Amino acid sequence: MDATAWGALITGAAVVIGAVVAHLGKRAENATTRMNSEFDQIQEERDGLRVQLTARDQRIAELLEQRLNDQVELARLRVKIVEMGGTP
Repeated sequence: MDATAWGALITGAAVVIGAVVAHLGKRAENATTRMNSEFDQIQEERDGLRVQLTARDQRIAELLEQRLNDQVELARLRVKIVEMGGTP
């Protein structure tokens, strides 16, 4: 083989290697874009769950306060029953 044939062979190999590298680079770019999209979606879901958790915690606090008020009212009524001569 003369130098021209070797040059053409090396050039052809370089073109093929360049195409493979470009293909792999594009796949990596697509994977990165897809991963970023997934992370964004997960963060949005997390934010929604935080809102739900905050609302749930507020509702629990309201129910606990209502329970305490009910217990106080029950104790008051029991005292009143005893004062009136009954048994609670």
